[in-house]
Amino acid sequence: MHIHTIFRVLFILAILSKNQAIAQDTSLHDYLIDSEPWKEVVGGQTFTDGLCTDSAGNLFFTDVKNGKGVYKLDAATGQVSLVHDNLPGISGLQFGPGGILYATHNKEQRVISIDKDGKIDVLVTGVKCNDLVVTKKGFVYFTETPTKRIHCITPDQQHRIADEGHVTKPNGISISIDEQTLAVSDYGGKHVWTWRIEADGALTAASPYMTMELLTGKVEAAGDGMTTEEKGRYFVTTDLGVQIFDPMGRLSGIIAKPVATGKIVSVEFAGKDHDILFVAAEDKIFSRKLKVKGYFGH
Repeated sequence: MHIHTIFRVLFILAILSKNQAIAQDTSLHDYLIDSEPWKEVVGGQTFTDGLCTDSAGNLFFTDVKNGKGVYKLDAATGQVSLVHDNLPGISGLQFGPGGILYATHNKEQRVISIDKDGKIDVLVTGVKCNDLVVTKKGFVYFTETPTKRIHCITPDQQHRIADEGHVTKPNGISISIDEQTLAVSDYGGKHVWTWRIEADGALTAASPYMTMELLTGKVEAAGDGMTTEEKGRYFVTTDLGVQIFDPMGRLSGIIAKPVATGKIVSVEFAGKDHDILFVAAEDKIFSRKLKVKGYFGH
């Protein structure tokens, strides 16, 4: 082999080796703390959902089936309080710029925002909204499961359908740490889909980027709630537990559910250091301290 060819092959192998090292899959040992199992932190509900956090690490949630509105689990005291009353049937929550709380008010088929004084602004009506995410620029994306749609609300409150038909049952939704990629889990399939977010908020380059593991005999993973941690990994609730994917889309591990036979539908990092993972598990919420922290962009 010619000497220049040999050097070229060695150079390519070195680049490939470096890239593999950078993007190498992690294991659960990089996330879990042996002395920190799941702990029940909220009980007595009916169907918890909509987990989100604020900059202080307080956890906000709803009881979709029997709750009065938005509840807060205080990061300092561990106490639960009702912070926004007369808003039953909210399925998704997310804080945006300026401390505004956004919600998919599924029961009323509308998306709303709630300011710090509790004032409600209706952004969209007539939608069967499920979950949402908000960018630093103020773009709101939400899933509409029955119609196979991903919607976008622009910072000036213009509403448009950003994607339709790619995802069988779009459900959970999250965003990359550089906020250039949108990710949506498919409750009726086995993929987490991604799109490139353009400067005007448009979604392009739809791709079934991550493949969720399935229960034996199943063809659907029941991909539900999603959140992103500070290194860009995606945490997705499924029938098997919380599945973790690295930024390259590869499965890094599965955290078992708090109750093996139970269901989990929402996931979020909260706590004062945003290093406690919370899952909504039917009538309860469980928490587990991890070695990693969640991404909080606001």
